[in-house]
Amino acid sequence: MIAKRFFGRKLYTGKAFQRAFCIDELREVARRAMPNFAFEYIEGGSEDERALHWNRAALDAIRMIPNTLVDTSARHQRISLFGKEINSPIILGPTGLNGMTRYRGDLALARAAAAAGIPFTLSTVSNMRLEDVAKAGGRLWMQLYVLRDRAAARDILSRAERAGYEAIVFTTDANVFGYREWDRRNYRAPGKLTLRNMFDVALHPRWALDVLSHGIPWFDNIVDFLPAEAKSARTGVAYFNQLFTHDISWEDVAWIRKAWPHKLLLKGVLSVQDAQRAAEAGCDGIILSNHGGRQLDVCVAPIEMLPQMVRAVGDRMAIIVDSGFRRGGDVVKAMALGASAVMLGRATLYGLAAGGEAGVSHAIQILMNEIDRTLGQAGCRSLADVHAGMLTGAPL
Repeated sequence: MIAKRFFGRKLYTGKAFQRAFCIDELREVARRAMPNFAFEYIEGGSEDERALHWNRAALDAIRMIPNTLVDTSARHQRISLFGKEINSPIILGPTGLNGMTRYRGDLALARAAAAAGIPFTLSTVSNMRLEDVAKAGGRLWMQLYVLRDRAAARDILSRAERAGYEAIVFTTDANVFGYREWDRRNYRAPGKLTLRNMFDVALHPRWALDVLSHGIPWFDNIVDFLPAEAKSARTGVAYFNQLFTHDISWEDVAWIRKAWPHKLLLKGVLSVQDAQRAAEAGCDGIILSNHGGRQLDVCVAPIEMLPQMVRAVGDRMAIIVDSGFRRGGDVVKAMALGASAVMLGRATLYGLAAGGEAGVSHAIQILMNEIDRTLGQAGCRSLADVHAGMLTGAPL
């Protein structure tokens, strides 16, 4: 990695994240700050991790053709999303078990997003109650898994509305839990680390003091709906893959749309047919996602499907894209292809691991600076100026 070329081991202490100039370098700070099993939870993909690598390869294949002799002195990256302005076209996406990265990690992410003037999405399987995270303010979205017990979803919908969340993000691609071989290798039994990983935890006392001293994180938003065998923190985490149900369908979309009076987005849509059906079902947006390469390992990269989606439903709903984004230039490419915004996962989690809330803010600022430079160097005054004609190697 880039970080290995510039940083020595002793640099990765204290506020080392401040010396990271890009997300790749921030990733290396995060890797050193966490025990291996926790870092691999953030980092890994499913099976052979082909989808994980294709996400990056698809973005890397796209190149920009810049304009020149354009006055970009007054450039900006603000956009309007659902009728309200945000400071940058990036959204912090839903990630579960953030308490395994930092204590009260969900709140740190939400606060950093609010400070940056961009939306934050809280996961159903977060480690903090949605009401507590709502205290961060800003534009808050709530991600929803429809679990085996549908009462859990109904409870989250009603609580999210009372707490002031502006959107529900229904994740549709976790009906069958991804087979993450790296995760299985880190445990000798459900919820029990291998001896090697236990020793590695002992080598990360700062992480252990921050995370484990407060107890093993568990699912505060759905704890009341877990079965008896998952009532302890340790067994709750081990029970994670049994929470998901195989029978979610468009009927679930219909009842969520009826129950939720605000913005509704479907996450995990990758076929044009599904996008059209989402529009017909009254959804306000879709998120093109392959779960960051953590589910179907032979899955197309979301950026490859973006132009088709824009042509099919771009005039009817917001189209957000995620998976593989590491540079501000990647974000500008997606916007040139017609995306409404880009959702981030690992990029800001590296910041969380490396420096808590300040680390997340640093990650966001890195990306916003890169977006700003890309616009200026491409001869664009705003994201409204970028378009597919400025790209080569892009999907059709």
